Amino acid sequence: VDTMTDNKVRTVAEVRHAFSKFGGNMGTEGSVAFQFKHCGQLIFAPGTSEDKVMEVALESGAEDVISDDEGAIEVITSVADFEVVKNALEAAGLTPEVAEVTMRPENPIELSGDEAARMQKLLDAIEDLDDVQGVYHNAELDTE
Repeated sequence: VDTMTDNKVRTVAEVRHAFSKFGGNMGTEGSVAFQFKHCGQLIFAPGTSEDKVMEVALESGAEDVISDDEGAIEVITSVADFEVVKNALEAAGLTPEVAEVTMRPENPIELSGDEAARMQKLLDAIEDLDDVQGVYHNAELDTE
């Protein structure tokens, strides 16, 4: 959870309350950071030419290009190379649906049923807090 605040005590109390209300625990600062990779992420819609994305991305310094089962293409970059890769892809006529520097989970965990619903409620509660700027998690929610 990334926050920006003028009152650290209030913000910590609000975030801790949200976690405890939905069955979670709040660890110390940075205690789960090792489970995430700070990187640039560009996601292209299904139907985008994978060969073209791969060629431009890798030539401009991307670390990895990943296709999912639905045909979406994800380009992973280092934080330092994010703008260079993004600009190269856009110059080649490839516009990403999502382009951001993020904390990408190293080991996603699939949740379904009640666990997924409870996790979604926790995420909603934390995201609704005024001082919260970003929420990163490793849950893949199957809410069907």
